[in-house]
Amino acid sequence: MPDDRTEKASPKRRTTAAEEGQVLRSRDLISTVTLLSVVFVLAFHPEVWIGRWQTYFSRVLESSIHGERSDQSQLFGWTTLAVAQWVIPLFGVAFVMAVASTLAQGGINISPKAFAPKFTRLNPVNNVKQLFSLAVLSRVLKSLLPSAVILYLALNLMLKQAPTILHAARLPARAALALLGHICYSLAWQSGLVLLAWSGVDYILQRQTFEKSLRMTKQEVRRENKDNEGNPQVKGRIRRLRREAMRRSLQKSMERATAVITNPTHYAVALEYRPATMAAPVVVAKGRNLLAQRIKELARWHEVPIVENPPLAQALFKAAEIDQMIPPNLYAAVAEILAFLYRAQMRMQAAARRGAASGAAR
Repeated sequence: MPDDRTEKASPKRRTTAAEEGQVLRSRDLISTVTLLSVVFVLAFHPEVWIGRWQTYFSRVLESSIHGERSDQSQLFGWTTLAVAQWVIPLFGVAFVMAVASTLAQGGINISPKAFAPKFTRLNPVNNVKQLFSLAVLSRVLKSLLPSAVILYLALNLMLKQAPTILHAARLPARAALALLGHICYSLAWQSGLVLLAWSGVDYILQRQTFEKSLRMTKQEVRRENKDNEGNPQVKGRIRRLRREAMRRSLQKSMERATAVITNPTHYAVALEYRPATMAAPVVVAKGRNLLAQRIKELARWHEVPIVENPPLAQALFKAAEIDQMIPPNLYAAVAEILAFLYRAQMRMQAAARRGAASGAAR
């Protein structure tokens, strides 16, 4: 069957995989970097490393020659000190390099799910199947290639040093040990470089395999987008409910409005002012563009006066929020407009009363 996992892994898919313990990690690269770091540390001032053991053996032999019966605890302390002087620096460098190479490959990932007990791992049948699986066979075959290269390097080095090795018995002990150390160091760093190159190739192959294992089908991508963004039908219903709620709220606010200040097309701010109960006008609604047009429609429906004053409309829109009083620096401009509207309303009421009186007199 054709593989339908053609989409790249999403960030959520990668996070889920990391929580389950699926991370890109090349153990060969970590061990190779650690091995090379230890080899180069030992090669740096080798007389220091050799001198520590010389000091230890000299102290022990000198104590034996002079017939001193060293306390067992004292001998144990010398041995512990000599071993610690060797082991602690090497372990420290190895630990630092292992952590650094791990961080370079994506950091340290602690997954509780990966530590969860799985009883299928205790099944001997499954373990035997995995032991003779194609994956294990492929890893064994891949490990044979760098092993063959290292074996070739070792044979080549031995052939080059064969004349010297044959006459090593005639050399002084110090020179023989120096020759042995030189051969071991040459083989170690050459083998380390081979393993480093091979681990780099292995990391690239593992990265391709890892990315392929995280691929998603188009159905999974759609399902994840739906989970992240929500069902489109539900979102549409939520938007409709919000619009209806805003429409009802705007309707109630415009019923309280005393005047509407407009830009005239881009801004609209509805104000409420009741001199008996309010210290200053309050913004009951405001909007831009389509919402401004809606405010003006409701203002005409409720017979709320509309006044065009672009500077004041923009200032009120930016300086005051809904259900808040206007800032003091706009009191004078708003009061002038409200006073004008109040006088106009009084004139209209007076004209209406005169018209009603003249009609009654006839």
